[in-house]
Order: sequence, then C-alpha cells, then structure tokens
Amino acid sequence: MELISYLDTHVTVWLHAGETVKLSNQAAQQIEKSNLLISAMVMLEIEMLFEKGIVRYGSEQIYSDLHRAIGVNICQLPMDLIARSATTIKWTREPGDRLITANAIANNYAPLVTKDVRIREHYPQAIW
Repeated sequence: MELISYLDTHVTVWLHAGETVKLSNQAAQQIEKSNLLISAMVMLEIEMLFEKGIVRYGSEQIYSDLHRAIGVNICQLPMDLIARSATTIKWTREPGDRLITANAIANNYAPLVTKDVRIREHYPQAIW
C-alpha cells in the first residue's frame, strides 16, 4: 500500500523554492517517503500569493515544476466529498485551512505536512 501525504501551501512553496532547510526533519522524511498530493485549495492560495507579489511564480508553474521534479499531484477527490469533510471541522473559520485539512480527512485521514500550529493542534495526522 502506498503512503500518501498532503502538502500545505507554505510547504509547497518552500519545496518549489528549494528552501528545504525550512522543513523539520520529520516533515522532510515524510515528504521523502510519500506520494505527494496537494489540495486544489493550495493551488488557489498560491495563485493569490502570486497576485499579491508574495511569491514569484503562479500556481500552475509551481505545480508543473513540482510534478516533474518530485511527482506532486493535485488531489482528484470530488469537491462534494471534501466539502462534507470540511463541515466536520469546527476549530477554524479560515476556508483555506478548513479545505486543505478536509482534503486529507476525506482521503482516509491522510498525513498533512504543515507548519501551521493551529492545524497541528487539531488534526492528529498533521506532520511537522
């Protein structure tokens, strides 16, 4: 059985920028041994960061580069399944955190590599 792990937005951006020193040892090990997925919400958040000038590349460029380099894929679970999982999350009103975490929940509570303290406090499968 293959190990699937999700990447949060900041982890995805750091990987693309080659800033792996920002990752914890546990996060780096999880990334190394997993088939990596990102939520469509990660794509949207990256694009919004690009539009604000916070990141240098748009979501399609970052995704394309990471897909070629390390096999990152966009999760293909149906949006209704993800939205239903999101309705069970009551610890945040932030749509991005809710949908990214819900994506992992909807995929059999898959690990989610994130530095986000709030997610780590509430999602037992968060890795950092």
